[in-house]
Amino acid sequence: MRHPSQVLFAGEKPFPLLPAVDHYAGSEKLMRKALQLQNELGPIFDITCDCEDGARAGAEREHAEMAAAVIMGADNRHGRVGARIHDITHPHWQQDVEILVSRAGTRLPFLTLPKARGVEDVRVQIAALRDAETSQRIGREIPVHVLVETHGALREVWEIAALPGVESLDFGLMDFVSGHHGAIPGSAMKSPGQFEHPLVARAKCEIAAAALANGVVPAHNVTTELKDVETIRGDARRARNEFGFLRMWSIHPNQIVPIVEAMRPDFSEVETAAAILGAAQDAAWGPIQHEGKLHDRASYRYYWELLARANATGMALPEAARARFFA
Repeated sequence: MRHPSQVLFAGEKPFPLLPAVDHYAGSEKLMRKALQLQNELGPIFDITCDCEDGARAGAEREHAEMAAAVIMGADNRHGRVGARIHDITHPHWQQDVEILVSRAGTRLPFLTLPKARGVEDVRVQIAALRDAETSQRIGREIPVHVLVETHGALREVWEIAALPGVESLDFGLMDFVSGHHGAIPGSAMKSPGQFEHPLVARAKCEIAAAALANGVVPAHNVTTELKDVETIRGDARRARNEFGFLRMWSIHPNQIVPIVEAMRPDFSEVETAAAILGAAQDAAWGPIQHEGKLHDRASYRYYWELLARANATGMALPEAARARFFA
C-alpha cells in the first residue's frame, strides 16, 4: 500500500514538517540541558544554538566552535539541533557559516539568519551558505530560517518566503517593536498587547500568510512569561488559532511542553484523519465516503498534514494509523 507522502503531493514542493517548538540556548550549559530534555521527551522540539546573542564580543569564533561541537556530539541523538548566526552587518557572520558548515554541516538541520534588512540580505547569506556547502562537500543544501524583525524584511516578506532553501519565517517581536521608535508601546511586547496592537497584528498576519502561501513554516515569537503555564499555553494557542503559526520559539525549558500542547491538533480531528486516511489507502487513494461525506485527494492532503503534525508533537495516535503511516 502506497504511503500518503508518495501519493498526495506528486510534483509539488512538500510542506516542511517541523517540530512545534524552536528552543533557543545561548550557552553550552543551556544547550546541553536542552539536549537532555530533548532526549527525555523525544524530538518534539528543535534546539537552536545561538551564535548571535549567545557569543561574547571577541569570543565569536570560540562560541561557534563550541556550538558545532554540541551539534556533532553524541548527546545529539535526534539530529534536531540548529544554529543562529550573526546578522549580515556583523563582521563575523561569514566566519560563523564557515565554522558551522565545516565542522557540523553534515548534521545541521537548519541555519537561522537574523535581522535581514530585506530580500537581498537573505540572498547574500544563502549564497555564502551554498558556497560553504560546496567547498566542504556536504552533499546537501541546509535549510534556512529567516527572522523577520525589521521594516525592510516585513516589506519584502513575500519575496523572502519564495527564495529557494527557506524553510521557516520567524517573527522577531522585540526588535520589530523597538524599530518603531516608541510609536508602538512596550505593552505590545507581551500579552495581550502583542496580539491586539494593529501594527503588530498586521506583521504577524503578513508573515504567516507569506510563509503558508510559499510552503514555508511560520514561527511565532517568544512569550515573555516563564513560569505561568496557562499564560504560556494561551499565547501559543492564540498564535496557532488566530494567526496561523505552526511553530513557536521558546527561551526557557518551562515553555516547551505548554507550547507543544497548544500547537497540537484536536484529538477528535486526529481520529477522523486516521479513519479517513486508512480508508483512502485501502481504496488506493481514490474517492471514498466517510460518515456520509465524500472525500478525495484534496481532503486527504489536509488530513495527512494534520496527522503528521500530531505525530511530530508526540501526540498519541490511534494504533492502526501509527502502524500504517509511522511504523
